Order: sequence, then structure tokens, then C-alpha cells
Amino acid sequence: MTKLTGLPEQAAQPRRAIGLRRRWIVSSILPVITILVLIAALVSIALGSNYYANASSALEAKATASTEYFNTYAMTSYDEYYRSATLYANSFEDSDRIELQFIDRDGRVEVSTRSLMVGSAPGTKDITDALSSGKVSSFHGVDPTTGEKIIAASGLLKFNGRVVGVMRFVTATRNLDSQVLLTVLIILAIMAAVIFVIVISSLLLINNVVAPISAVSEAAKQISGGSYGYQIPNRYADEMGELVDNINDMSLKIGENEKLQSEFISSVSHELRTPLTAINGWGETLLADEGGDPESLRRGLSIIVKESGRLTNMVEELLDFSKIADGRFTLHLEQVDLQAEFEDAVYTYREIFKQQGIQLEYRCDDMYDETITGDSERLKQVFCNVLDNAAKHGGSGRRIDARLVRRGNHYIITIRDYGHGIPAEDLPHVKEKFYKGASKARGSGIGLAVCDEIIRLHGGTLAIGNAKGGGCIVTIRLPIGHRAHHEKEKN
Repeated sequence: MTKLTGLPEQAAQPRRAIGLRRRWIVSSILPVITILVLIAALVSIALGSNYYANASSALEAKATASTEYFNTYAMTSYDEYYRSATLYANSFEDSDRIELQFIDRDGRVEVSTRSLMVGSAPGTKDITDALSSGKVSSFHGVDPTTGEKIIAASGLLKFNGRVVGVMRFVTATRNLDSQVLLTVLIILAIMAAVIFVIVISSLLLINNVVAPISAVSEAAKQISGGSYGYQIPNRYADEMGELVDNINDMSLKIGENEKLQSEFISSVSHELRTPLTAINGWGETLLADEGGDPESLRRGLSIIVKESGRLTNMVEELLDFSKIADGRFTLHLEQVDLQAEFEDAVYTYREIFKQQGIQLEYRCDDMYDETITGDSERLKQVFCNVLDNAAKHGGSGRRIDARLVRRGNHYIITIRDYGHGIPAEDLPHVKEKFYKGASKARGSGIGLAVCDEIIRLHGGTLAIGNAKGGGCIVTIRLPIGHRAHHEKEKN
């Protein structure tokens, strides 16, 4: 058998393998990327909201503290309000980043750290809320006067219980927006790096899966196309490596079975041709013998009967094997006197072997009256087949020993010949279907496979080995109390 090597390294990947990669990306990578994008968006929104909330809170706290201080200490009289507001604005330390405004009761700016805003009316919600509620209020949005995005906080100014105006703190959000944008960019960069790592690792993983799958798929195509024995180079040490080993083993076994089956067909064809040739030849001879010599007629008919019987046996073996292959091989069960059946087979073959110059010795230690549940015809088939094989393959020893004993709950039958034995390389395979090894004896190569199946259905074992001192020994163990398969055999 030619052992083929692996696939071309750059072979095109099957469409299904490409589909597997696409399904992996859609079902595994895309959901992860989507989740990461959502998380990044939520974190960015949360951080932005937190920045603005903290800025608003800080501005509100400043407005609260400043209005309390101004109401308590800076504003000495109602008439001095404008002068006090101007002095307070001029001394405001955070004027570089926060604008301080003093707004009258009509909502117009009277004093501001930015003179351009004097006289304007911002009209934002924080001012109206402070005037109406008397509490510090904040605003986040677009300044109607400047069009800038701002955060503002306003607190009410009072003197002797009378509303004087509103102190308002305003800051643009440009720096805050830049800080939020920078944070978002950092989050996006981290997310992109994580996605990159996930994609690369996922692609490496799926490639490690797809590549051997493609190899296995190609190997299956080669095997289905008749390239039995095709081997995939195994570079994997995980479950995929185990799968490749199984595929390679399957390929080898299919190749071996194909070879055995071819040899079997050739052997059976030859075996069938031999008796058919003999039958046909003697039939023509007898038809051409016009004189009708009784001796020649008797001899010819004897050969025809013998070869017909051998032909019938081979056909029966083929039918039995066919039933084993498709699961129709079962037993007709009854109570069987195993000793009687075995002795009947021994006595039948004793005379046949005697004519061939082979001595068949039988020994039994006792008379056993306990029956077993089994198929008597099938058991006798096993005994006859084993005895016939002993004569075929071990007849050169001119002696065959048969023995029946009981040990515990088992009957043990041994049949030994004194021939050359079985070659060590053939011994593990002698019960395999179609296997004939180096033997040149006639036969289909499936008789022992059928016998092994019969004994297995009876719950027993059939073992074949080489005996000490030469020859082959067959050991059959049958349980006494076992309930064998009881379905009727289908024809």
C-alpha cells in the first residue's frame, strides 16, 4: 500500500473552513467588540458627566461662600452696594479662569471682572432661580449673550432682608471639554489596543482550528475518493492531534481492509473455481464415457459429491459472514448438552482424519450432565471448523488432541494440533475477517471470524495460540449460566 504524505502547505482552504472563520468572527469577536464599544461609550459619558458635576458643585460652593461673605462683611449699606461690588470684583483672585458678575434685580450685569459684559442681560436659568428661590442655583449650557458653552452658579445678595441683586460666577467649559476629550481619547486608545489583542488572539486561535480542519477535510475527500492509507502530518498535541491520529488510523485500517477484501475476493474466486472445475470436468467425463465404466462412474460421482459439499460450506460461510456484517446473525436457543455435541463432532471427524493418516485423541475427565443455553447447530459448526482447521494447518504433525473440562461455571474445550504452529506476525490477526496470512491451505478466510462471533453470542471466548512443544491450540470457554442472545435468526 502506498503511504501518501500530507497536504500541500498552500492548498486553498475549503469554503466551509472560510465560513467557520466568518462564523467565529460574527459570533465571538463582534459581540466582544460591541460590548467594549458600549462600555467605552458609557465610561466616557459617565466621566464627562462627573467632570461637569464636579465643576458645577465647585462653582456652587464658591457662590455659596462668596455670597455669605459679601452679605455679611462687604456690603455695609444699601447705598454702598455698587462701590462694594466693584471693590470685591477688583480683588477677585480667580478672574483669569472665572468671571464674577454682580447682577441687579432686573437681571442686568452691573459689575463684572470683564467689563464687556456690563449692561448685558444673560437671562440664564441660574439667575431667575436664585431671584425666585433665594438659593444658590447653577446652569450648564450655552450663554445667550456670548454663544459660549459655560457653567454658571448664582447666589442671592440681601441687605437687611431686602434683595439687592445676584452674585454670579461664570466659567467657560473649553478647558473642561478638552480634559473630557483627552480622557475619552485615552479610553478609546485602550479599547483599540484591547480589541487589537482580542482580534489577533482570536484569529490565531481560529487559524489553529481551521488549518487542521481543512487538512482533515481534505484527507476525508482523498479517502472517500479511494486513496486509502492517506496520512495527515500530525503537528498538534491537543484534541485536534488526537482527531488527526484517529483519522490516520481509520485511513490505514480502511486501506488494510480494502487490501484484505481484494485478496479475499481473489481467494474466494479461486476457491470457488476449484470445486466448480472439478464438478464440471467430471461431469463432462462421465457424459463422454459411453461405456459406463462402473468404477470410473463411482469415482467421478464421489468427487462431485465431495466438491459440492466443499462448495456448499464456502457459500454457507459467506452467508454467515453477510449476516454478521449487517447484524442479522443471531441464534436459535435451546438447552444444549455441550458434551454430547462436542463428542459427536469428534467422533465424526475421527474417521475422516483416520483416512488422512491423522490420529484424533479425545479426553474428558468426567460425564457432565448440566446443559447450557445455546444453538446446537452453531456450536457444532464451530467445533467442526476448528477441527477441520487443525487438520488443514497442523496435519503434518499427524496428531490432534481434543479435550473437554469444566472449571467453575465454564466448560473449556481445547483442540491442539502438532503442526508448525502459527507465525508470530499472523497470530494477532487469525480471527480477523478475510485474513489468511502466509497459509496456503484452502479456505475463504472468514471461518474463524464467524466462529468467534458465534462464541461471543454465547457469552464465551475463542482464543488461538501456539502450544508449548509446537503446534497450535484453540481454547473455547463457554459459561454455563449465561443467557445467550435469543432472537430468531433472519434468513
